[in-house]
Amino acid sequence: MLDGFITGLAEWILEVSNGEIMWVAFYAGLFVALMTSLGAMVAIFAKRLPEGGVDFSLAFAAGVMIVASFTSLILPAIESTGSFTPAGVGIALGIALIYLIDRLLPHEHLVKGYEGPKSMKDRLRKVWLLVIAVIIHNLPEGMAVGTSLVYNLEVGLVTTIAIGIQDFPEGTVVSLPLATLQRKRLQPIAMGVLSGFAEMAMVLLGAYFFTLFSWLLPYGLGLAGGAMLYVTVKEMIPEIYRGEKNETLASLGFFAGFYVMLFLDSMLG
Repeated sequence: MLDGFITGLAEWILEVSNGEIMWVAFYAGLFVALMTSLGAMVAIFAKRLPEGGVDFSLAFAAGVMIVASFTSLILPAIESTGSFTPAGVGIALGIALIYLIDRLLPHEHLVKGYEGPKSMKDRLRKVWLLVIAVIIHNLPEGMAVGTSLVYNLEVGLVTTIAIGIQDFPEGTVVSLPLATLQRKRLQPIAMGVLSGFAEMAMVLLGAYFFTLFSWLLPYGLGLAGGAMLYVTVKEMIPEIYRGEKNETLASLGFFAGFYVMLFLDSMLG
């Protein structure tokens, strides 16, 4: 039944977009941006996240990203060529790309603190440093949606739905801490919306590039998968398991996200 829904949704989107992949990517990018924005708007009604809410939300996102890295990106890259080499090269490039961005762009995590060039630490306001950190997290997600849509529409739609689901709590995780920090509402919500549309830009960029250079798609799938794995392992998991207080809740969040993505992917089986 659910696999029929995905197939029907894919056919409907193709009809609405006249078969143009860039229009499909636009709708997918708009969906993930809106989900992030809706999550950010929780700051209008709430003053802070429940205790452990940040840990559960980040862990849920990490679970989704781990599974999506393999089922929507790395394994399709291997299957499309029958070789590990393009996927392996792409993974290494994705890791290197996010590593360089992480080292060169000034940003700050709520728990890990400031990262990037030391000379830039005091040149940007803390709110911008926090937003840049979230945008770095979102770049691989947008890339994953864009490249998977070019590879296969149904796989791309499942990836879009899963990323959109985890973008809602991610938007909240962006806006609420900023609202608490600044004691304002409008600017933190705007920052959350901005991070969502930065992700949309990556969806469009990924889809456009790999439509033009389709022979590079296996490398692109591997690149997006490697980038997501790097962000998850290096950035998100250390933030989630920073202490013992919410360890069980974080683990539950991770496996909830893991199962959601695995379930959505199984609809294509």
